[in-house]
Amino acid sequence: MNKVELIENYIDELIDNPRCELNYTKDYELLIAVMLSAQTTDKRVNKVTKVLFNKYKTLEELKNANIDDLKNIVKELGSYNKKANYIKQIATIICDKYDGIMPRKRKDLESMPGVGRKTVNVVFGELEIEPNIAVDTHVQRVSKRLGLAKENDSVLDVEMKLRRKFKKENWNKRHKQLVLFGRYYCKAIKPECDTCKLKEICKTKK
Repeated sequence: MNKVELIENYIDELIDNPRCELNYTKDYELLIAVMLSAQTTDKRVNKVTKVLFNKYKTLEELKNANIDDLKNIVKELGSYNKKANYIKQIATIICDKYDGIMPRKRKDLESMPGVGRKTVNVVFGELEIEPNIAVDTHVQRVSKRLGLAKENDSVLDVEMKLRRKFKKENWNKRHKQLVLFGRYYCKAIKPECDTCKLKEICKTKK
């Protein structure tokens, strides 16, 4: 059994049915939630979006929202001034340019404020628009520890290597599994190495 098969078997054993931990009911809510999740936790984002999407139930309402109120809602997140403006701008663009329907093309989404490649990868994968692997801090850490990528690889390097190592039809699942594996098992601080079945191939060998 090669290294990739070992990793796949173990994450299937630990997290057979992975789920995105961001709460959303509409596609644009997912887009905004993923944008908000930069440099913070899904738990904090869910706390904020619960208030945000309960108060502003449509894109039109978000577009016309008072910016100071948006800042107050998202203030516990990092870069909240920027993120509040991004919410309003994203809602405005989808309303005015795309008739209130979130576009399904990468270039259209990546042109929006606060939305980059990783955000689009998460959204496309979660909504099953296309198979994708998004590289966040957890995926990057796990990939480098397990030798799926090199220590000095960029986020894009890691993504491309993971795309080559895993079957395309499994990308969405593998992405979520690696996120959750990094979040709950192969943590940045105090990873659970003693019970990990992958410790023999781990580069850190803590």
